[in-house]
Amino acid sequence: MTTFVDLAPAADRVTGLLVAIPDDGLGAPTPCSEVTVGDLLSHLLGLSAAFRGGAKKAPDAGPPPTSGPPPLQPDWRTALPACLDALVAAWRAPAARAGTTSVGGVEMPGAAAAVVALDELVLHGWDLARATGQPYEADSASVDACLRFVAATARPEGVPGLFGPPVPVPEDAPALHRLLGLSGRNPEWSPPKVL
Repeated sequence: MTTFVDLAPAADRVTGLLVAIPDDGLGAPTPCSEVTVGDLLSHLLGLSAAFRGGAKKAPDAGPPPTSGPPPLQPDWRTALPACLDALVAAWRAPAARAGTTSVGGVEMPGAAAAVVALDELVLHGWDLARATGQPYEADSASVDACLRFVAATARPEGVPGLFGPPVPVPEDAPALHRLLGLSGRNPEWSPPKVL
């Protein structure tokens, strides 16, 4: 049985990063190949809505477009925190984790969908922090839950749509670094220096 870990700490960390993102920084690169800060914010908006729908057992809109996220909406600074709050509230309902649900065209147990949503918030929170030069600390309960999920899912060749090939990190590395490595991220990534 999957133990539910509240999404609020991870969502709050993402929200806390938004204030320091300048309007002219939306085109900056992120640890996700060929994804800008603006793309990542748009993705966070979309996944928040999709996983909120999954918690409510709403009809699934299907897989995200393969062409990438839609353009970032102009009110993202207020829209994203509101979407994240709604996502957190939706998954706190015990009925959200009962039975099955479908998100992004994938049917899964509700409890597993909650972990996938948490993993998205933790990993993309780190992506956003690194891309914008901000510190990032995830709570241990969130990291442990995500690490169990990614360890069971990761493959040497990566998992299309989820993770790249794992990046080696020392066995005694912090849990967050091990999670990042398993998800195909280099914990030492930093934005390229502008000359």
